[in-house]
Amino acid sequence: MKKCAIVFNPESGKPKDKKDILTLPALLSVNNYETIMCPTTKRGDASRIIKELPNDIDLVICCGGDGTLNESVRGNLLRRKKILMAHLPVGTVNDVGTMYGFTKNTIINAQMLLNGSIKNIDVCLINKRPFVYVACIGSYVDASYNTPRNLKKRFGRLGYVMNALYELKDKVKLFDLTYEVNGKKVTGTYSFVFVTNTCRMGGIDHIYNDVKLDDDEFEVVLCTAKSKAELLLIGSKILAGEIKNMPGLEYYRTNKFKIKFDKVPPSWVIDGEEYSHEEKEFVFSINKDINMMLPKKNIVKLFTSLENYEEMEE
Repeated sequence: MKKCAIVFNPESGKPKDKKDILTLPALLSVNNYETIMCPTTKRGDASRIIKELPNDIDLVICCGGDGTLNESVRGNLLRRKKILMAHLPVGTVNDVGTMYGFTKNTIINAQMLLNGSIKNIDVCLINKRPFVYVACIGSYVDASYNTPRNLKKRFGRLGYVMNALYELKDKVKLFDLTYEVNGKKVTGTYSFVFVTNTCRMGGIDHIYNDVKLDDDEFEVVLCTAKSKAELLLIGSKILAGEIKNMPGLEYYRTNKFKIKFDKVPPSWVIDGEEYSHEEKEFVFSINKDINMMLPKKNIVKLFTSLENYEEMEE
């Protein structure tokens, strides 16, 4: 039999999700997998566990939110021998899981996964630290990690919105910076920087309609809006899907982006978690070492290479 390690966050998801995770070994056994259950107890555990897994593990499934997936990918990249990965979304917002095509039912998702396809995915790096779908900096974005757990447990995604609305009382943060991308060097004052490899952020779909997860590129948006009124106007247009040619936004698609702040900026948010630092300069690039088992639902939409998908369809 093949061997599968299930890394799961016992604090993520609803009671039904937690119960469903415990039934996964039986489902995996039918699919010829012997299962090792690996619960996390604190931040950083998923990275440590995956880094230390023995080399005879054939598949590692991380069950949790986007932050757990980030930790899992980070741990895998620290290995000499990388392990095939999979993700079962059991969090509050689940941007990545929704983008991949998963439902809200863990058992159905596991079945979709085991009948899915293996794809090589782009993993973005900020100063060599990996993130799967978003790195951002600016006012209010820290709601993704500083929203109190009781709000998230009681209100779900609405809890993040409530916390963000509370933070709107604060002034818009502005950053003097210089960036280099696609042969250009630009200096200016900005309120937000988003580096992403996703079509969905913060529960909002269709941020971009043409994102590919294997094209060796990511998307960069810098916002020049300096007031709350300007930000609200831009936000309303983003919801309408007008992000690429919108006044107040500078957009690029690239595989290398360098940004230097005049002063050490506050923490970045990467995949919903805080990335604290003491640096002024950040270099973004792409790593191609991770293979991911995915449901077939959105493969055609999200990938340029359809080789494995087509093989499984025959």
